[in-house]
Amino acid sequence: MVAVGGGGARRRRAWRWAMRAVASAVVWTAVVQVASIAGLFRPRVVADCGGGGGGKGGGGAAAAGLAALAGEDGAAARLSPPALVPKRIYKSNGYLLVTCNGGLNQMRAGICDMVTIARHLNLTLVVPELDKRSFWADPSDFGDIFDVDHFINSLRDELMIVKELPLKLQLRTKKKLYSMPPVSWSNETYYLKRILPLARKHKVIHFDKSDARLANNGLPIQLQMLRCRVNFEALKFTPQIEALGRKLISTLQRSGQFVVLHLRYEMDMLSFSGCTHGCSTKETEELTKMRYAYPWWKEKEIDSEVKRLQGLCPLTPEEITLVLKALGFTKDTLIYIASGEIYGGERRLAVLKDAYPKLVRKEKILSPDELRPFQNHSTQMAALDYMVSLASDIFIPSYDGNMARVVEGHRRYMGFHKTIGLDRKKLVELLDLFQGGALSWDEFSDAVKEAHKSRMGQPTERKVIPGQPKEEDYFYANPQECLGSNGGLRDIS
Repeated sequence: MVAVGGGGARRRRAWRWAMRAVASAVVWTAVVQVASIAGLFRPRVVADCGGGGGGKGGGGAAAAGLAALAGEDGAAARLSPPALVPKRIYKSNGYLLVTCNGGLNQMRAGICDMVTIARHLNLTLVVPELDKRSFWADPSDFGDIFDVDHFINSLRDELMIVKELPLKLQLRTKKKLYSMPPVSWSNETYYLKRILPLARKHKVIHFDKSDARLANNGLPIQLQMLRCRVNFEALKFTPQIEALGRKLISTLQRSGQFVVLHLRYEMDMLSFSGCTHGCSTKETEELTKMRYAYPWWKEKEIDSEVKRLQGLCPLTPEEITLVLKALGFTKDTLIYIASGEIYGGERRLAVLKDAYPKLVRKEKILSPDELRPFQNHSTQMAALDYMVSLASDIFIPSYDGNMARVVEGHRRYMGFHKTIGLDRKKLVELLDLFQGGALSWDEFSDAVKEAHKSRMGQPTERKVIPGQPKEEDYFYANPQECLGSNGGLRDIS
């Protein structure tokens, strides 16, 4: 009897331990689930230069973003992956293939638009293909620039994104693929009425261009917010680009404050725009010949001086030197040049270097071994410049191209960081008056400063010109619908 009773007691104790173990497992599972859910609703912060975070934290978000850019973000935050947002379940109306066109920032804005269009039409987006045919001939794929898995997972609560078509559709599209460029600057009604029926009919639709395919203004707030979310949160650079970018930034910041000058005085820009002010006859002929060689550059006959007086040309290195001096930048200012190869090389940079000896580029800061994986990949090199531009104390573009505008908008998101948007039309007028002797240096300097008091990246209303989308302010330069009073994404919930 004792033996039997002892066995029963042991079985009861074992049963109690088993029940405790099960209860503990249930409790811990509940704790993990609650923690995950809490993580989903925690305010996002700018966690990296590529836009991998975001939030409405204003100055705090901006500080966190700059700390991350400089490599000072907490290591503990990276020990475990973030919780996945809940997946949105919907019946897909078909697949959207996209071939982007242009440089890094034109493609970046285009990708944001394509995600927004796919979400609006309930399509499944295939990870976009990057431009490999343009002037730069960069063979980089999407995954060479951006973190593909982050891109897909961070947007899974909005739409389905896949890395490739299902095999059956791959075979089908090799035989026949419905391909088209969407009409530029279109609103959501165009896509619902014209594109959605095509997607349903063909099952797979291919957009062979992505630039400026969505209107700047007049879209529902949810679509504008999604454009911002993709830009500031989903498009995160690869770990390799981020690591090297953080090294660049930390090196610059150890020397104190620094200015980024986006000197868009490169061969492709001068050829495309027809701007040859300051160039020799031989250089002008070379640039003109190149413009005629590219059939997709539609404007061929260009009067350079007329465009310059209209403010439609990038400032030359010599002109930007005078402007920087007039704005009050002293000789000891640390200036990082964000650009590709300057047309005319060191000869055209001589005046700028003489005025600002602390002029640096990534090629001067990083070793050849560090840059070697990025050589002949202009888009990846541009990504490094993008990171440094975001982290700079002041950003000054010499031309309002795609990089200038997208960086300006991203800096607004980070807390309206100072960006000096040069009024080139006014500056050309003042430069000609000064160089012609009609203005003294003090008069010239005072006029330059006065012209730019309200062009420092402060909160402002985006200029809307109905029927003239090219002439109005670009959405990505000032995504005002998305921004809180101190930067970061607005809360519209």
